[in-house]
Amino acid sequence: MTTASVAGGPAPQRLIVVGSGIAGLYAALLAADAGADVVLLTKGALADSNTYYAQGGISAVLDEPAPGDTVAAHIADTLKAGAGHCNEEAVRVLCTEARLDIAGLGRFGVRFDLDDDEDPALGLEAAHSAPRILHAGGDATGAGVAAALIKTVLDFQAAGKIQVIGHAQVTSLSLGGEQGGRVVGANFLHDGRHLGVHGDSVLLATGGAGQLFAQTTNPAVATADGLALAWRVGAAVADLEFFQFHPTCMVLPDEAREAEGNNDPLLISEAVRGEGAILLDAKGHRFMPDYHTDAELAPRDVVSRSIALHLAKLGDPNGHVFLDATVIEEQRGGGFLAKRFPTLSKRTRQAGVDWTRDLVPVAPAAHYWMGGVVTDLYGRTSVPGLLAAGEVACTGVQGANRLASNSLLEGLVFGRRAVEGFLGSISTVPLAPALAPALARGHDVVPKPVSWELESLPGPGALEASFAQAGAFSREALRRLMTAKAGVLRDGPLLREAGVTLAAWAGDVLPLNEPESLDVREHEDSNVLLAAQLLVHAARERKASLGAHYRSDSVAEPAAVDDFDKRYTLSRKVSLVHD
Repeated sequence: MTTASVAGGPAPQRLIVVGSGIAGLYAALLAADAGADVVLLTKGALADSNTYYAQGGISAVLDEPAPGDTVAAHIADTLKAGAGHCNEEAVRVLCTEARLDIAGLGRFGVRFDLDDDEDPALGLEAAHSAPRILHAGGDATGAGVAAALIKTVLDFQAAGKIQVIGHAQVTSLSLGGEQGGRVVGANFLHDGRHLGVHGDSVLLATGGAGQLFAQTTNPAVATADGLALAWRVGAAVADLEFFQFHPTCMVLPDEAREAEGNNDPLLISEAVRGEGAILLDAKGHRFMPDYHTDAELAPRDVVSRSIALHLAKLGDPNGHVFLDATVIEEQRGGGFLAKRFPTLSKRTRQAGVDWTRDLVPVAPAAHYWMGGVVTDLYGRTSVPGLLAAGEVACTGVQGANRLASNSLLEGLVFGRRAVEGFLGSISTVPLAPALAPALARGHDVVPKPVSWELESLPGPGALEASFAQAGAFSREALRRLMTAKAGVLRDGPLLREAGVTLAAWAGDVLPLNEPESLDVREHEDSNVLLAAQLLVHAARERKASLGAHYRSDSVAEPAAVDDFDKRYTLSRKVSLVHD
């Protein structure tokens, strides 16, 4: 849909990027650098993203890796953490091309921490077999990376290479083309007005949906917007039952939670346990060895579930355990925590905890959604013109449980690949250093959706009768419901109760029925409600526990039927939403 320029030649293709996390920022810069016309929409400020809050770092096997580390080892670690549910080709791409996009970040001003020999300082994190985690600013990697990319985006904006529109809540995607089935633009709210922008493709890089749950490490903007936008134009989604809970989010006392600047949940990075911190219960017992041979360095879903099970065993399912980081100071010397984790040291101190001497109260919190909008290895969804990258996408690289520090990496690798796919007909220049264009190698096929029949409201019956009166919808009510019935621990009856309540709310929530609403929160409400319905349905369908999806009533699948690890894919063609 390119048009003739004033000079008579074809105008640059326009890419509309929705979201300003690492995938969106990096993709926007690469596309603009390659000569595309780029419009970047973000619902808040550029820094309002999950990326900005990421502490752990970015995993990559560099040209000069840690002793004994290899790309093959990174692949094996990722597949193991993913519980056998990963797309192996996507994992191979992620791990093989990681070092190229680390170098690509350097082009845009990102600088990683160095060791005493001026080599990249490589950290070890849970479920990694070797040190391969890069950090920028110690425990503020996400902020460091985001700040550098944002600065470059603003430089590009000043040079007229990127148009940035902040505080733009995208409310729908525009369809057009010869048969009306191609995404050709985005509609959004800005300064109380409905506006729209047209383009050749839209790249969703909107992040996750931590606001589905009562305790989350995600910022307030993480309301499943991209997933909802894609679903409503018919894109396939998959793996929505797999939601990772970070095991160690600090439980703030009421007075600290109310203090200015300390309202957000505080994630205690995996890297702290990588340095040697241990988990204790209220009796001082180190319980993780009772649940897994890797103890505190087990995969995240194992640690989160172990905490939940242990608290239930102690009769305090809504309680917390304690992270003991004092052992690190004892082993590494006084002042190590402040140097290695300056942000965490400051934030825990603000909360009234001196973690060099005191135990830190922690509990699991919603952190990362492995599922999302189904894409191929070039970010293409099942809807022409619609791309997705980062947490909103489902490449299959994360499987049933994400390996620590692979999320920022996925945003980089597949954000860049989405741009390569978008620019395929107009550019043959590598977008990352030493990376040959992959477009000639052929394209992957997005799997066709499995035809599930999704109920708008389960039929009446004895089981549902007591849940027919769901009460008034509110964001807080939804978060409490999802935490209690579809959180770390799940079972069939709880999930069915959640589904009934969500269905009862669905008819009351705008703007499903009034998409012209000027209230941003109403659009967010409809998005989180839709995402909750999709997650609960997927969790009900997968009756066997796998990875981050744990059901206490887990039923093993018979070997003679469909593959136990079948990927369930949904599309709106069998919709749970009233059309």
